[in-house]
Amino acid sequence: MKYEEYIPVIGMAFMLLLVQLIAVALTPSMDENNFKAFEDPEDPTNVIVWVAIILIFTGFIFLVIKLNKKWMIQAFILISVGWTLYYIFYALFSVFLPPEINLPLTIILSVGLTLLLYKFPEWYIIDTTGVLLGAGSATIFGISLDIVPTLLLLVALLVYDYIAVYQTKHMVKLAEGVMDLRLPILLVIPKHWNYSFRSEKFDKEDREAFFMGLGDAVMPTLLVVSANFFIKDTTFYSIPIIGEMNLPAIGAILGTFLGFSVLMTLVMKGKPQAGLPFLNGGVILGFVVGSLIAGSSILGGYL
Repeated sequence: MKYEEYIPVIGMAFMLLLVQLIAVALTPSMDENNFKAFEDPEDPTNVIVWVAIILIFTGFIFLVIKLNKKWMIQAFILISVGWTLYYIFYALFSVFLPPEINLPLTIILSVGLTLLLYKFPEWYIIDTTGVLLGAGSATIFGISLDIVPTLLLLVALLVYDYIAVYQTKHMVKLAEGVMDLRLPILLVIPKHWNYSFRSEKFDKEDREAFFMGLGDAVMPTLLVVSANFFIKDTTFYSIPIIGEMNLPAIGAILGTFLGFSVLMTLVMKGKPQAGLPFLNGGVILGFVVGSLIAGSSILGGYL
């Protein structure tokens, strides 16, 4: 293959890494503002709640598509985008701004970026929003789920994604049903610079960009954040701008890209693949290796 054909893959890897590093950097401020999804991070039933929400939302999307009411999906996701951006910007600005300045600035940026996304959903707007959403979501849930619940969730979603893509194939139909809404539920990497996501025709096989579901970036990042947040019995390394990271988290990042490399090798052969079996499998492997090297407990506070 020509070198140019690898550039979109490199771009996708860069955005995946960006999501993970921003998520780690956001962790202290998210924790300080108590932006968490679950009160008890060690409760394994949190995993059941998460999976139930995914299944219910999937059913909701299929129902709306069948009723030809896609505007409902668009409205729901845009509201969710604005709400999540609020948490991200507020946590970010709380580091150096007082609340009386932070609050209005956060509202203006959150609403403004959501409206821009609605009015002008070009690929770079989609990607910018997607990276922020991916990092923020991964941080919120990463500090809300201890190591064991996170591992259980990743394994459950690994299996679910495999079944949904290769067996029932409903995940493929779901993606095809909502891609024309041009929402930040995926990351878009163009094959050439004059590409326009707004003009993309999704009914053709030879597409002009690579696409990766945002969930494929968020899910492995959960373990990166959780490992860095909950595992204390190990050495932390200071990384400029990003903050402190421990070996289990660093191993999780490296494992993610091991899985990503295998995934892209298969994708470049022309066959769409389920991402989570490779990405979740890789991040778990990297986390275990990093924990063993660091001599820390693989199961965090459970052992």
